Amino acid sequence: MKTMFAALAFSLLLVGCSTQVDDYKETSPKFELDRYFDGKVIAWGMIQDYSDKVTRRFCVEMTGSWQDGEAGKTGVLDEFFYYDDGEQDRRIWKLNKSADGIYTGSAGDVNGEASGEAIGFAFNWKYNLEVSIDDSEYTFALDDWMYQLDEYRLMNKTAMKKFGVTVAEITIFFDKEQPLRSCKK
Repeated sequence: MKTMFAALAFSLLLVGCSTQVDDYKETSPKFELDRYFDGKVIAWGMIQDYSDKVTRRFCVEMTGSWQDGEAGKTGVLDEFFYYDDGEQDRRIWKLNKSADGIYTGSAGDVNGEASGEAIGFAFNWKYNLEVSIDDSEYTFALDDWMYQLDEYRLMNKTAMKKFGVTVAEITIFFDKEQPLRSCKK
């Protein structure tokens, strides 16, 4: 019983120490999802398993567009993924920005609604992603952190979790400086 109580107390301590988006309120440049992902963006990334081994690398070509609406802004982010093993994939996000600055979104492989908030140079985006692995479907909780480095560049770090345990991490570097490069070699 003492061991279980100690484990619970330690878990609560760790949760209390985790980073919150408010921790970045004094940072700049100010990140706005609808501003950064308006137009064309290219990104390169990698997926690492629980042992930090790189299991996949990829490039993403994205095009975003936004419109003003009655309750805020609506947008579409069209993503084309090119993986190092030759696989290609596409995700189309339908996004909303409320008047209070909260972002929500949906996509074909997202289970439920994604939600996030930007404060300072940081953006935290959480959602459940459906992933096909060896002809089976799995749902993972993604805790996505984006950090705007300057007008053109953005870093992204994502924890991919199953049953609360991090099973993989995704790191992505975004660039929208002109002229844009291409994923195709």
